[in-house]
Amino acid sequence: MKIAGSVVLVTGANRGIGRHFAQQLLERGAAKVYATARNAEQVDIPGVQVLRLDITDPESVAAAAVAAPDVTLLINNAGVATFQNLVTGDLEKIRLEMDTNYFGTLGVVRAFAPVLATNGGGAILNVLSVMSWLAYEGANAYAAAKAAEWSLTNGIRLELAGQGTLVTGLHLSSTDTDMMAGSDIEKNDPADVVRTALDGIEAGRIEILADDATAQVKAALSADPGTLYPQVVSAL
Repeated sequence: MKIAGSVVLVTGANRGIGRHFAQQLLERGAAKVYATARNAEQVDIPGVQVLRLDITDPESVAAAAVAAPDVTLLINNAGVATFQNLVTGDLEKIRLEMDTNYFGTLGVVRAFAPVLATNGGGAILNVLSVMSWLAYEGANAYAAAKAAEWSLTNGIRLELAGQGTLVTGLHLSSTDTDMMAGSDIEKNDPADVVRTALDGIEAGRIEILADDATAQVKAALSADPGTLYPQVVSAL
C-alpha cells in the first residue's frame, strides 16, 4: 500500500489524531483525502475534501460511501471515551462507547469494503488502543469497547483477505489529544503516532505498536494476569 497517489477517507478528522492523519497524508502525496466528521464545519484543513460522517448513523455512513466511491485507504479513527466503569457507570454512556467504537467502526467497514474491492483491495487502518488489552479503573467501558474493536479488526482481516484488502490495527497508549486533555500524565506526540502508523501501512504490517508502553503491555499478555493487575492480587 503506497500513500502517494492513494485516495483516503479519514473518520474523525476534525481534531486530534484524525487531523494529523489528514495533514500527513497530504504531505505524503495522497491524491485525495476525504476528511470526515460528525460536524463537518469543524474540519478546516486546506486541501482536503470535507464530508459529513456520523459513524453511529447508518444513513450518514451509506451516504459517505456513495460520495467517496474512489477510496483506496480507509482510516477508522473516530471514537469516543466517556470514562465510565462497568459496574457503577452510566449505562447509556457505556452503550455509546460500544455503539461508536465497535458498531460504528463496523458500519463504516461494511459500507466501504465493496468500495475498496472495486478499487483493487486497498487497506483499512483501525485506530485501537493499549486498552484493547488492558482494563483501567475509571475507563473500563472504553477498554471493553476497544477490546471488541480489536477482535473486529482481526475478524475483518480474515474476511477481507480474499479481496486483497490489508487490515491493520494501530495500538497506542496515552496521546496528546483533546480526549486526553484532562489527564496529567506523559503522552505521545500525535504527529509521531501518525507517522509510525503510515510507515506501517506502507510496509504492509497488520499490527502497529506506536510506543514502548503499548509493546510492554502486549508482551505481558502471555503472563499471569496478576502481572498486569497487581492491585487485584494484593487486594485479594
